Amino acid sequence: MLKRILCAAFVSGALVLSGSAVAQELKIALIAGKTGPLEAYAKETEIGFMMGLEYLTHGTMALNGRKIRVIVKDDQLKPDLGKAALAEAYADDKVDIAVGTTSSGVALAMLPVAEEYKKVLIVEPAVADIITGEKWNRYIFRTSRNSTQDGLAGAATMMGGGSIAFLAQDYAFGRDGVKAGKEALAAVGSKAKVVHEEYAPQNTTDFTAPVQRIFDALKDKPEPRILAIIWAGAHPMTKIADLKPERYGIMLAPGGNILPVMKTWKNYAGTEGAIYYYYGFPKNKMNDWLVAEYTKRYKTPPDFFTAGGFSAASAALTALTKAGSSDTEKLIAAMEGMDFDTPKGKMTFRKEDHQAMQPMYHFRIKKNQASEWDLLELVREIPASELPVPIRNKR
Repeated sequence: MLKRILCAAFVSGALVLSGSAVAQELKIALIAGKTGPLEAYAKETEIGFMMGLEYLTHGTMALNGRKIRVIVKDDQLKPDLGKAALAEAYADDKVDIAVGTTSSGVALAMLPVAEEYKKVLIVEPAVADIITGEKWNRYIFRTSRNSTQDGLAGAATMMGGGSIAFLAQDYAFGRDGVKAGKEALAAVGSKAKVVHEEYAPQNTTDFTAPVQRIFDALKDKPEPRILAIIWAGAHPMTKIADLKPERYGIMLAPGGNILPVMKTWKNYAGTEGAIYYYYGFPKNKMNDWLVAEYTKRYKTPPDFFTAGGFSAASAALTALTKAGSSDTEKLIAAMEGMDFDTPKGKMTFRKEDHQAMQPMYHFRIKKNQASEWDLLELVREIPASELPVPIRNKR
């Protein structure tokens, strides 16, 4: 549907995206944490964003005669740099719309900038709930899932009783994730009980002490005993597994991650969790193209940050097409309640908080993996209708 809309705009010549000449560049800022421990996430977001533009413009990288110029900025995972980069994009580069960023902490610093300049910011891939919750403003739209969507999807895989402990990073992403996970268990009616929360610094490499505290908290509690891990960057699952949680009948619930990380989980066949995207799960033409073309170019399948960047590109071009303008107020009017196609299928920006409502996936690590990247099997797609994300902003 989106491709037909865009094609019609190209053919008719009726779409005018600003009061300036049609030949004027269409500028989009892409801000990402390209330096630091989340560099791989930023790289894939950028690749996915550019591939999304390529696919949706049929390789022309233009919309109604306006060449699309993407201005990429590195925030180095530093809130002050992210804030400055977005201000520069709006004030100096005169971008029509902005996308970013990798870290939730940096994204939070950027939100007031969008409000100050009265320009749209599409948040991708930061997930902290407060971005579309208490810190939200009307210029913010998010294509990425939020922590509650992660939590609800994870809770949907834990509907029985038992005992759960959380291990998370000690910053916005981790604490938001645990809070969302606890609320999600209650929301879906899970009978499992949370018995312990453990937070560790982002740069932790020795997990012996925090994990032993988790073991002590879980070992005598009702089964199944589950250690749920909420972690960005280098994942601790293998190190935790080396501490032999099975001695206490404890199972690991890692959640989804990037392919190079999940590739190290082959010894944990049968482990289940929830994930935002895995290249083999969605069945649609957009995902088929992304998987085939990405694999051709990079010799591996695309990751979920790749799909996220692609989704942000789709949201931006759909909005510009639907609005018929890059005027902020027209964009907001077009984007509230807007459906747009993504490699995951259809997403919808909820009118109340501009969070993209979307499906998630219940996975199981495969026992018999046919190839290097044949890692997961689909238990089921969890539709957006089963993910009752509360509205938390103060609109």
